[in-house]
Amino acid sequence: MPVPIPRQRAIPAVESGQAHAVSAPSGPSGEGAALSSTPATPADNPGSTSSAGAGTGAGTNLTVLLIEDDPAGSLSVPELLDSSGKPIRVRTARNLTEAGRLLTDDVHCILLDLALRAPGNGDAGKDDELAVLKHVLRLAPRHAVLALTASGDAERGAEAVRVGAQDYLFRDELDGRLLSRAIRYAVERKRSDRAERRLTESKLRAQENARLERGLLPTPLLEGSSLRFAARYRPGRSRALLGGDFYDTVRTPDGTVHAMIGDVCGHGPDEAALGVELRIAWRALTFAGLCGDQLLSTLQRVLEHERESDEIFATLCTVDIAPDGRSAGLCLAGHPAPLLARPSAAGGTPVAELLPYDNNGPALGLLPNARWPRTQIELGGSWGLMLYTDGLIEGHVGTGRERLGQDGMVALIRRLLDQGLGGEELLQAAVSEVRDLNGGELTDDVAVLLLNR
Repeated sequence: MPVPIPRQRAIPAVESGQAHAVSAPSGPSGEGAALSSTPATPADNPGSTSSAGAGTGAGTNLTVLLIEDDPAGSLSVPELLDSSGKPIRVRTARNLTEAGRLLTDDVHCILLDLALRAPGNGDAGKDDELAVLKHVLRLAPRHAVLALTASGDAERGAEAVRVGAQDYLFRDELDGRLLSRAIRYAVERKRSDRAERRLTESKLRAQENARLERGLLPTPLLEGSSLRFAARYRPGRSRALLGGDFYDTVRTPDGTVHAMIGDVCGHGPDEAALGVELRIAWRALTFAGLCGDQLLSTLQRVLEHERESDEIFATLCTVDIAPDGRSAGLCLAGHPAPLLARPSAAGGTPVAELLPYDNNGPALGLLPNARWPRTQIELGGSWGLMLYTDGLIEGHVGTGRERLGQDGMVALIRRLLDQGLGGEELLQAAVSEVRDLNGGELTDDVAVLLLNR
């Protein structure tokens, strides 16, 4: 069966609103030959300025789809001009089925006659006076809609706006200037509504993600310990609260304080999720009494089962501090050695130095059946122990290729300690200075943990 060609009318008019009904010839496309033509633009193209509900560019004509079934053609649409004086193209559909075929992505606004019969409803106003409008809103959720109703039926028009139309007009009082302005307003209002809705949805998703990520960050369990705890965390991913770095600190019933810090290779959400899994597993295994090589071997099995690919690995540093606080055991799995700060004998600048890393074992997930030796460390009576990830030492220094490195970090911490900084202030100043030396935000995750006695 041949597809009916929708008729197209163009009525000459000027901005004064004076118009005379003149029927324009129809071309094969179903649009008046006297009207300009613009190719359709995919609605999903983010750079498109002529997609449904979007604003229009300087070289783009507005296109309107008129849906009405007046066989006598008494519903006259005057010639319409956009804000730059270019003609607004008008397509005409006799029913909703035909409207569905003509509702392409270059249509910006729909003029809907509310007297149109709704599908499955022999009487347009018998069951639901706005059934046809609701059908069109479901059919074209991204398009602006102007409802046309009879003169004096303002209540029906207002109800159409409440249902979802951008505005309403009286069909027997159409005026070129008024209608052109109403179309432009409807298009911009729809575009603004969609942008606001996307912004609201984005904010809600961001708030939900933030709550989730905050819930995944650790809460140190140090009840009964005399040690002071401080930590700083900066994910490398933009607008994220959680990265592939992870840390935790707990005190077991025997009085031993256990601390760890780790880094999953990569920076995406999968790496962040794996870091959380390893941290929770570490806490559970620590409370179960595992320590040193036995604990790291078990964590490696967890990583091997949970990682997305065999190329994923994680570095880790664990410390178990004796109940008296004067000694500790250290295990390194491909991770930078912690920094130990102690007061100098002469009472001058505190001594800050890296702990031994000769017994550094491989990162988790690299070698099967690997072993991680435990090194005994003497801490003394008063000390500060700083655990960190490589994001703190791999930032650049200045505009060249030189990186801060561990030596640069030790010198930086010594200088900050000499200024009397400690705890949260020390970590805040260290991370801020590393960022400044880098010339901007660090691209890698940064986690720093500080325990003081």
